Order: sequence, then structure tokens, then C-alpha cells
Amino acid sequence: MSMNRVSSISDLIHRVATSCLQDPLTDTHHYHHQSVGSSQNSSSNPTEYEEIQSENEEDEKENGVLGNEKQKKKKNGLEKESREIEELMGEVFESISVMKKAYVKLQQAHSPWDQEKMSVADIAVVSELRKLGMLKERFRRRNRSNGGGEQETGSGRRGFVPLREVVAPYEAAMDELKKQVKAKDIEIGNLEQKLQNAITTINSTNGSNGKRGKFHSRRRVSNCSLGHVAGVAPGAEQFESTTSQMKEASKSFTTLLLSLMRSAGWDMDAAVRSIESASPTTTTIDKGNNMASVNGPQHAKYALESYISQKMFHGFDHETFYIDGSLSSLLNPDQFRKDCFTQFQDMKSMEPTELLGILPTCTFGKFCTKKFLSIVHPKMEESLFGNLEHHELVSAGNHPRSQFYGDFLKLAKSVWLLHLLAFSLDPPPCHFQASKGAEFRKEYMESVVRFSSRRMPVGLTVGFPVSPGFKLGNGSVIKARVYLVSRT
Repeated sequence: MSMNRVSSISDLIHRVATSCLQDPLTDTHHYHHQSVGSSQNSSSNPTEYEEIQSENEEDEKENGVLGNEKQKKKKNGLEKESREIEELMGEVFESISVMKKAYVKLQQAHSPWDQEKMSVADIAVVSELRKLGMLKERFRRRNRSNGGGEQETGSGRRGFVPLREVVAPYEAAMDELKKQVKAKDIEIGNLEQKLQNAITTINSTNGSNGKRGKFHSRRRVSNCSLGHVAGVAPGAEQFESTTSQMKEASKSFTTLLLSLMRSAGWDMDAAVRSIESASPTTTTIDKGNNMASVNGPQHAKYALESYISQKMFHGFDHETFYIDGSLSSLLNPDQFRKDCFTQFQDMKSMEPTELLGILPTCTFGKFCTKKFLSIVHPKMEESLFGNLEHHELVSAGNHPRSQFYGDFLKLAKSVWLLHLLAFSLDPPPCHFQASKGAEFRKEYMESVVRFSSRRMPVGLTVGFPVSPGFKLGNGSVIKARVYLVSRT
């Protein structure tokens, strides 16, 4: 059995070996032929894998080139965009700077008022505002062209201006105009009420004349309400009322100046003696019992008011207070009277500060400058305020907005209006002033001092004049105010 098994194994090995070794050269040659063929085919025609790999490499190279170009373009675009924004912002800042300078010039042109400089500055400001508006619109168009306009916000597209924002400035202007209209309506209502009161007063005065009196009074009031249309002419009553207003303004400014002098520690007795000695004649004040009230604390007030009045009314008889050499009142008197009354009507309702803010170098402005410098000399101002600010501004042709100068302007306006009205009358009123030491005449003078006894003491003379008087063309007299002293 062992021998059979061995022979069987040997036979098996032999058969396997024989099967494996059949045609060995043929198979080897075939494999070699295939290998050589494959190599030749491989060297002459690439395989599918190699083709795919080659295409991928070409795609990668192409994509790399394209990517670099896109990145380069994107970078150039960002740089260009940055340059454009920088240029735009530079123009914005430059325009704002120019506009600020123009606005400063516009403010400077207001005080003192310079119409030519104001027009130039106004044009410059408006021009720069328009330029800013164009730059803003250019920036919006640029954002829309870059796709910024595709995004939506609560009020619409980016760059879109809501209608409310556009209309807001006009609504604000409309509200301001409505306020002005309301103020004018109130003013008209007050004037209508005054007119109705005047009609009632006239009707009650002419009540004894019945319906005829009412008719004439109504017609007269309606004619007066027409103003320039009815050709209202200046009259004696108007001149008297204007004189009363001048006296009140003089008292007010005198009180203010006197309080400042006392606060600054002035020797008022010495100041009064200086004012009294300014007259060519000197009168000694009796210190008897009859003059006790005269030598009281009001003495300095009247002396100071006399000093101010003399300065303010110096040159009153000349048509321009000798500010210039005009002779219009002599060359064309009728037209000059009309012009004076027109100026009086235009100016009487104006605040002097507003008028001089617009026309600081007008004739009235020059009048204020001349009179202020003659009343308040530099040493006085320095002692009152510790500086010369008023003197410097007024000397330069400007008008301070202080309370002290404002009270002076009220006095200056009242004197100026009285002067205009005097030259509006035909014939003009005669201006007179009591001289120091003159005998007291009650038909032309009134005493500023009220005596305890009802009858005026005898033997009184003019110590100094306080304010001038006027004799009108119709014969009426506005008495001069005087400070009386006893005769020595």
C-alpha cells in the first residue's frame, strides 16, 4: 500500500509538472510579445488614464491662470475703488473747508453791514452746498452701480432719499412763516383794537353833535388810518408827543449813567461843579432855607441831564447836525421836508439796534457815533467799566450791543426823530434854550424842581438849562426845562 501511495504521488507530480511545462517557449514568447506590444502601444498612444491625468493637469494650469487673472483684476478693482473713494472724500473735505471759510466771511459781512461782501460770501456758500449735493449724488450712483442698490432697507433701496427728508426743510420754513403770520395777525388785532378805541373816544367827545359828529369822526379816523395813501402831514401835536418821548429817554439814560458814576465812586459834587462851570457865567447857589430842596440829591441828576442834553442838541438847527455840509433844505426845501417826514415814519417803529445792525454807517449811525464819543470820553468809560471797549468799537464805526449803549441809542433815536419831524414842518419850529443866570419866565420855562409851597418863590434865576424848548409855527410853545436857583 505504501508503494502504491508513493507511486501515485510520483505519478501525480509527474502529471502536474508535465502539464505546467507544456509549450513553455510558446507561452513565454506570447507574454513577451504582449509586453513588447503593450510597451510599444504605450509609447505611441497614451492610455485613457494618462489622458485623463493630462487633461486634469491642463485644467489645473488653466484654472490657475484664470484664478490669478481674476485675483489680479479683483485687486486692481479694489485699488481703483479705494482711489475713487479717497478722491471723493478729498473733494468733500475740501468743499466743506471752503464752505466754512465762506460762511465766516458771510458772518463778518453782517457787522458792519457790507452788501457787496455779503453777496459774494452768499454765492460762495451756496456754490459749495451745491457741490456737496453733487458729490453726494455721485456717491449714491456709484453704490448703485456696484450693486449696493440691490439691498433693501426699511425705507427702500440704499441710496434712495425718503420723501420726508426732502420735504422736512420746506415744512420747517413753512412753520416759521406761519409763526410770523400769526404774530402779524396779533399785531393787526391790537392795531384794530386801538383804532376802535380811538373811534369810541372821538364819538364820545363829539357826542353832543349827534349822528353828524359821529360821521365826521369816523371819516377822519379812517383817513388817518390810510397813512401814506391819505398823505398824512406832520403837525404840532405829533411834535409835542415826540418831544415828550425824548424827555423820557433822556431821563432814563441820565439815571443809568448817574448810577454807574456813583458805583464807580465818582465825586458827584465835583462833577456838578464842573458841569455848572461849563457855562460862560457862574451863578452861586444860595444855601438858605428856600433852596434846601434844590440842593438835595436830585441836584446831580439834573446837572448830568443838562450836560447830556447840551451834547445831544448841539447842531440841532442844521439839517444833519453838521455831520456833513448838505444844503438840501435850502436847495429843494419841499422835497427835503417830504423826505424827512418819510424817514420819520419809517424809523419811528424800528429798533435802533436793528437799524444800525443793517446800516451801521448811515447818517443816523454817524450821528450816534459822534454824540456818544462827545458824551462818554475815554477816561469816563475806563472809570465806569474798566476798559475802553465801547470807545474802540464806536470809533471804528461799530455799535456795541450792551445795555448801556442800547439805552443811549434810545435817547439818540428820540432826538433824531425830533430833528426829522422839526425839518418836516413848515415853518420849522424855533429851537431855544435858557441861558444860565437868565430871569425865569413861566411862559417859556418850567422848573424841574417842585417846590413845597404852591407859589413859586420870588427872586429865582436859571441855574442851568436842563432841556431845550421849541416855539412852533402855530404859536404854541413847548417850554424849556430849567434848574432854578436863588438870585445872589
